[in-house]
Amino acid sequence: MRQIWRIARREVKAYYDHPTAYILVIAFLLVALYVAFRTLYGSGAASLRTVFLLLPWMFAIFIPAMTMRAFAEERRSGTLEWLAAQPITELELLLGKYLGNLLFALTTLIGTLPTAIGLMIASEADPGIFVAQYLGGLLLAMQMTAIGIWASSATKNQVTAFILGLAVSWSLVFAGENLLLTNLPPAVANFVGGISILGHFESVARGVIDFRDALYFITTAVLFLAFAYAVLARERLSPVRGAVRRLRAVLAVIVVAVVVVNFLSTGLRQRLDLTSKRLYTLADASEQVLRGLEKPVTIKLFVSQALPPEVQRTVRDVRDLLGDLRSASRGKVRIEELKPDGDKEAEGQAVSYGLRPLQFSILRGDEFQVKRGWFGIVVLYDDRRQSLPVVQRTEDLEYRLVSTIAGLSSPKRSRITFLTGFGARTPFSYNLWHEALQNRYTVGSIFADTGSTPVIARDSVDVLVVAGPRRQVDSSVVRKIKAYVDAGGPALLLIDETDVGVSGVAEPVKTGLESMVAERGIKLLPGIVFDLKSNERTMLGARDGRPYAAPFPLWPRVIRAADHPITAGLSTLTLGWPGAIEIADTTAVRPLWTTTEVGGRYPANGVPVQPEHPFYPDTGHLGRQTVAAAVPGKPNGPGRLVVVSDADFVEDQFAKSNPQNGVFATNAIDWLLQDERLIAIRSKDRSPPPLVFDTPLKRDLLKWGNIFGVPILVGLIGAFRVIKRRRSGNRRWSGRVD
Repeated sequence: MRQIWRIARREVKAYYDHPTAYILVIAFLLVALYVAFRTLYGSGAASLRTVFLLLPWMFAIFIPAMTMRAFAEERRSGTLEWLAAQPITELELLLGKYLGNLLFALTTLIGTLPTAIGLMIASEADPGIFVAQYLGGLLLAMQMTAIGIWASSATKNQVTAFILGLAVSWSLVFAGENLLLTNLPPAVANFVGGISILGHFESVARGVIDFRDALYFITTAVLFLAFAYAVLARERLSPVRGAVRRLRAVLAVIVVAVVVVNFLSTGLRQRLDLTSKRLYTLADASEQVLRGLEKPVTIKLFVSQALPPEVQRTVRDVRDLLGDLRSASRGKVRIEELKPDGDKEAEGQAVSYGLRPLQFSILRGDEFQVKRGWFGIVVLYDDRRQSLPVVQRTEDLEYRLVSTIAGLSSPKRSRITFLTGFGARTPFSYNLWHEALQNRYTVGSIFADTGSTPVIARDSVDVLVVAGPRRQVDSSVVRKIKAYVDAGGPALLLIDETDVGVSGVAEPVKTGLESMVAERGIKLLPGIVFDLKSNERTMLGARDGRPYAAPFPLWPRVIRAADHPITAGLSTLTLGWPGAIEIADTTAVRPLWTTTEVGGRYPANGVPVQPEHPFYPDTGHLGRQTVAAAVPGKPNGPGRLVVVSDADFVEDQFAKSNPQNGVFATNAIDWLLQDERLIAIRSKDRSPPPLVFDTPLKRDLLKWGNIFGVPILVGLIGAFRVIKRRRSGNRRWSGRVD
């Protein structure tokens, strides 16, 4: 081990004494940091995921350029024979050079650490995700350094070594590209995708170290190191005595072992979830629901073999989740996987369950062909069933499956009733939210308009939803709503004090509900809330016809005001032209969401409020603006209330751009029902937190301090070390001359 470390130190020192190494590091950092901050400030999200998804492509160029001299230069200069004559083995020499090159490769990742630290200081970024990403970067560097060392050992020409290492590394990366995989037969595409780097690095970039992915990087690193050892050892072995033949046999065994180990590992589901909130681990509430089942549940996964490569990666995540559910249920959940492609019976079942096939295009020859594939789930409990016709995402799949199981196994489904009329939204105004509610509840509506007094009975309405009346609600209807709440009925009130019509002009609205919520300690204020620091970006058309993204303060991204079950696990909410509320009863009413300290209210008296119109806020009265609050119920008294000063935020436009919107709305329903079991599951927020700054100076300091400051610092260190080394060499040389 001492010899290995000595050689590694020699390698690292040789890099740090050569200006080319610093040029490589600076070039790498300039590209990585430019991509990082372009994505960070463009999206407003504190995440380095884009950089780490680009890392395989960058390492595929950087590491072969770095390692090309490891053995090739030793061969060219004749020092390899000298090293072989020293009291060290080929294995020690190989591992020493490998370790030294690996340590130098990791210095490039160290150069991005100031960015990660800055993000954690400026936002609520999850440090566990950064740890997983850097561990993934280590695994990737281990693999590609091994490839580079092998390429350098195979030739005495550095350029040839670089081209060979680049070709192998680039091929392993490009093998995961859809452009290639869509041109291959399904079976071949699955195999090629399995040996590609991209397919194994994606989960690492999101904050999870999967055992299968780690095994892939480690075993392939061992494989290429074995290739390099075979090249070095072959030079001193005699082919006459069969030593070379035995070496080839051992190498063949290693190759077979690597293939078999990776093949057998596909059935494993062990993963290291480093996220602070355990986002990729089953929630405790999920286990409670599954273990409380009285009868077994059958989950049928209908999946085709010939699915696009990007869907195949989702299939692996779905299979892992289903396996976790089966394990957590202690045998109460049964998993069946059916392939409807060539099985008429399975296809008939899929159709009878209401599943629909995916339509996707693949390139065959010179033309695109439309293919059909199945990827849906059916949950069966007793004589009831619920279908997920097409699995398109896995971010909220745990909640959707567990809530479906809870709904099917529950003897009674709660009734969510929308009060419509007076221009209020119906359930169908919120397609995504409506779909989420239907999985667990019975969703209906009661129509009320002038002259029509609805019956809102406590025994037939479990939660009442009033969503954005655009006209004043008749006083008789208001009395009925109040009577329902006073009788202990919970209600979700989404109240717009401003109506932004099709023309984009804001007009004030009096809904008639103001006095009712005022009795519970909440006052609705006029105007539209804006936030100059944390807001949504919207696309605008430039003068040359090219669109660009610009901040829109009237669509604020509000932050949590306090810890509450409804907002557990959530970080931001995106609102559209919201109003403000003032909490009069601070002892009972809990604020849920507020703006940052640079929020304010914009007048809504016939002014245009679309993104393309000028925005002139009053910056003299800035401060935090509350936009949502929760009112607890009382025993034998009024029911729970959740009041949000915006009815637009759950519309598909906003719910798609920020999935936390729908999560919050559904959490509110569960809290109103006093059923908080599934909130912990639904609130697994995997989206990165917003990146906001107190001052433009801090924003610029983080950006330019990293993009230019870190590379300049590396350059200064390199210049100092190289100049110092040359001066030292000149002094020694001068002494010899004298």
